[in-house]
Amino acid sequence: MSKVVVVGAGIGGMSAAARLAKNGHKVTVYEYSDRSGGKCRTEWFGNYAFDTGPSLLTLPAVYRDLFLKTGKRIEHILNIEPVDPAFNYNFSDGKSITFPNLSNPATYLEIKKILGDDAGSGWQQIIERAERMWDVSREQFVESELNSFWPLLKKRNIVTQLREIAPFTSLRTLSNQLNLDPHLRMIVDRYATYTGSDPRSAPAVLLTIAFVESTFGAWHIKGGIGQLSVALQNRCEELGVKFEFNTRVREISVKSNKVDGILLEDNRFISSDLVVANADAEYVYNKLISKNVRSANNERRKLKKATKSLSGFSLLLGLDNSKGESVRLNHHNVFFPENYDNEFEEIFNKKIPVSDPTIYICAPKDKSMVIGENKESWFVLVNAPRHEPGIGWDWTQGGEDYAKKIMTKLDNLGLNVSSRLDFLKFRTPADLESYAMAPGGSIYGTSSNSAKSAFLRARNRSKTKGLFCVGGSAHPGGGLPLVGISAEIVANAIGKA
Repeated sequence: MSKVVVVGAGIGGMSAAARLAKNGHKVTVYEYSDRSGGKCRTEWFGNYAFDTGPSLLTLPAVYRDLFLKTGKRIEHILNIEPVDPAFNYNFSDGKSITFPNLSNPATYLEIKKILGDDAGSGWQQIIERAERMWDVSREQFVESELNSFWPLLKKRNIVTQLREIAPFTSLRTLSNQLNLDPHLRMIVDRYATYTGSDPRSAPAVLLTIAFVESTFGAWHIKGGIGQLSVALQNRCEELGVKFEFNTRVREISVKSNKVDGILLEDNRFISSDLVVANADAEYVYNKLISKNVRSANNERRKLKKATKSLSGFSLLLGLDNSKGESVRLNHHNVFFPENYDNEFEEIFNKKIPVSDPTIYICAPKDKSMVIGENKESWFVLVNAPRHEPGIGWDWTQGGEDYAKKIMTKLDNLGLNVSSRLDFLKFRTPADLESYAMAPGGSIYGTSSNSAKSAFLRARNRSKTKGLFCVGGSAHPGGGLPLVGISAEIVANAIGKA
C-alpha cells in the first residue's frame, strides 16, 4: 500500500482520502486554513449560521455510496432532508413560479397555472431532453476518466449520442430552438451559472442539471450543508487519516517525472509515493509544480486556453423579526432582473460588477442555524466578475458600496431587510481567492464556455506520475455531486496505478 499526501482538505480531498484509507493506504491531508471543507462550510457569526459555499445538496446518493463503501451509513451521521418546494423563481414582471421537489408532473402543472399550457409542455420537453442527455453522458463523460475525445468516437451509436448531447449547440440556442417561454429561458440560463459559465456559449448538455435537480431532488443537511465537511473529516480520522491544518504547501516535488513528496512553507519535506491535489488546478500547475517539470506543460497549456469561471459576491444577513415585519421566503429563492443578458455581458465581456444582478437567497427553515426566537439567517449571492487587478475588476475596493447597492435592491423587492438587520457581512471574489486559494475567486476553476471545455479541465490522473487531481477544478467539474464522483475516479485510478 502507498503513502499518500493529499493537498487540501476540501470535500474532494477528504472524499478521496477516506476511500484510499479504507483501501489500506497511509494518508495525510495538509490544509492551508484552520478547518476542513474548503468552500463547503457552515460558519457561525454570533447568533447566525450560514452556508457560505454550497447551500444545496443534489444527488445525495454520491455521498451515501461514499460513506457506505468506507464503513458507515450516512443516515446514522447526518440528517438529510428534502427541501420542498425546491425553488421559487421570481421575475421582474411580477410573475413567480414555485418548483415542487421530487415531482416533475407537479412542476409541469405549476408552470401551466402561471404561464399557460404551452409553457408547461415546453418544460416537459426540456426535462425529457435533459434525461436523454444524462443517459448518454453520465457513464462516459461524468463517471469515468476523461483523457481524450478520440476513444469516444469508437462508441456504438456515437452519431445518435452526439445528436442528443448537441456539443456545438449552446444552452441559449437550445432554449430558442425549443421556443421556450421567456421566463423559462431565464431558468435554463441559470444552469450555466451553476458551473460559472455564460449560457450564450455554454454547451447545451448543461441542461442535464435540470433533470438531476428535478428527478433526484433538492436536499438540505440539518445544521447546514457544511456538516458534510465535518462528517467527512470524522470519517477520515476514524479510518486513520491524519490532518495537518494551518499548513501551507509550497511545492509538489517531482523527480524524473514522478512525484516524491511535498515541501511545506516551514521547509519540512514530506516524502510520499502519491500526491492527490485538491487545490485549484491552476494553482497546482502554475504555483506548486516547478516550471521545469515538462510533464505538466500540457495541463498548463489547457488551463491557459480555458475560460475562467465567474465568481460571486455574497452577503451574510442575520435578521431579527422582532425589529420589523417578517417576509416569508422559501428555502431557495431566485429574483431575476428585467435584463438578464446584461448580467453576462458585464461579467464576461466588460468584467465589471453587475449593475442589476440576479439575486439568489438561501433562507433555510432550520432552527439549528440560529440562536434565539424570531431570527433568520439569509445567504445572499450574486454572480460577479473575477478578482483581476490590472486586467479586470479589483475587488480589494468598492465592496462596501456594492453591498449597500444589493441591500437597497433587496428592500426594493419588498423583502424588508434593512429594518430587521441584526448582522451583516459581505464577501468579495478577493476574499474567496484569499481563504479558498481560488485564483481570481473563481468558484469552479474553469467555466464550461465551449464544446471542448470538459477536455480543458485538469485530468484526474496527471501525466506527471503519481500526481492526481480531485475537486471542482478537475474532471468532471464543480458542485458537490461531481466533486464526490471526482474523488471516486481518483481512488479507482490509484487502485489501478
